[in-house]
Amino acid sequence: MGETMVEQPVKHQDVVDPLAGEKEKVQDVKMGKEIQVKHPLQNKWALWFFKNDKLKSWANNLRLITTFDSVEDFWCVYNHIQLASKLGLGCDYSLFKDGIRPMWEDEKNRCGGRWLVNINKNQRQVELDRLWLETLLCLIGEAFGDASEQVCGAVVNIRPKGDKLAVWTGVADNAESVMKIGKTFKERLTLPAKSPVVYEKHLDTANKTGSQTKSKFTL
Repeated sequence: MGETMVEQPVKHQDVVDPLAGEKEKVQDVKMGKEIQVKHPLQNKWALWFFKNDKLKSWANNLRLITTFDSVEDFWCVYNHIQLASKLGLGCDYSLFKDGIRPMWEDEKNRCGGRWLVNINKNQRQVELDRLWLETLLCLIGEAFGDASEQVCGAVVNIRPKGDKLAVWTGVADNAESVMKIGKTFKERLTLPAKSPVVYEKHLDTANKTGSQTKSKFTL
């Protein structure tokens, strides 16, 4: 009698998928794309730096550092620039929506104003960087709800007698939006109730005769 041929079951590990290498490559590409995906911001933002060089005009002292439009690019920029508390006296950082220059004369700022916080110079090394970062996050995160479209940008001024932090808005007479922005701004900074946040119109600041600008609103 002839022998009965019994086929041996093929073990799973013995099966070779001819496309395995290609599948791995595709998977690697997919993973690479996932890593590269950025989270877009609602607006594109421009970061400016002002250095107080008395040999140059104000406009020539103002320099655009970079623009960004994603969460990842914001952190890349923030983590590679000097902290506000380390800037020299007379220097500023400004973050504005792309296309708006950080000056009163810009047409998007001309009819607006700013919510201003005065920071004691003794708090520069303690609180300034936290307050400035929180302000930046409010801007790029559109923290002011429907009123966010009225926000033009924010500025931090490093000064000998005390620093200043401000959020600029586009229309000073739009009281509802201005107040919403101011209240949110103060809440997000977790400022003490006794620390006033004042709103000044740019036109009043530009035309002031003394050292003080008349406040339109105070919180």
